[in-house]
Amino acid sequence: MDLGKLILKPEEKKELIKEIQAFFKDKRDEEIGLIAAETVLDFFIKIMGARVYNKALDDIQIWFRRYMDNMEADYYSLYKNI
Repeated sequence: MDLGKLILKPEEKKELIKEIQAFFKDKRDEEIGLIAAETVLDFFIKIMGARVYNKALDDIQIWFRRYMDNMEADYYSLYKNI
């Protein structure tokens, strides 16, 4: 698996292309075709894919640290006072 490139399922890519076309129509009053929308999608995946992936990893790391802190507190709460 190439982590530098975001791989989309065909149905995901099709839906994103439709959203890009709708964006251009709604925001720019411009109709773009399938090839143009796919080119825009590929461009953004190329320039943003790795950044979004790394940001997701950073967010998971924060969540995981909090989870582990809570787990440690729960572990020590199981100790009996003797």
